[in-house]
Amino acid sequence: MLNAINEQINSEFEASYTYLAMAAYCQTKRFTEQRSGSAVELKAIEQPKVTFDSLPAIFEPALAHEQRVTSRINSLYELCFAEKAFAEMTELQWFLTEQVEEENVATDIVARFNLVKHDAAALLDMDRELGERSTAIAKP
Repeated sequence: MLNAINEQINSEFEASYTYLAMAAYCQTKRFTEQRSGSAVELKAIEQPKVTFDSLPAIFEPALAHEQRVTSRINSLYELCFAEKAFAEMTELQWFLTEQVEEENVATDIVARFNLVKHDAAALLDMDRELGERSTAIAKP
């Protein structure tokens, strides 16, 4: 049963990624006359790690990931500036702002885990607070 559920979960992620590719294609066709019409290329995604030694061991790599994302967005923004792709810079502004928030949240969570260590009551409070956090992301 567990294997079948895992297969379904992965099937749902595959569908989501497939629909994202379809939407990107439609978006490209919509703007073909306004822009270069370059196609989005969605590449294979590496299987993520699914087991961890502890709760802090989940959030420390999450923070490192957010830092890598920030670096990549900054590099992209810098490239836009160098190539005078000002319209693209405007589009990236939402991602820059969002990334500052995401990195701050991850930094805060890691710092709190380092502060509370193995205090069960504090960990329960963190679990409750994180569970109440909104996961909705506003699109640009």
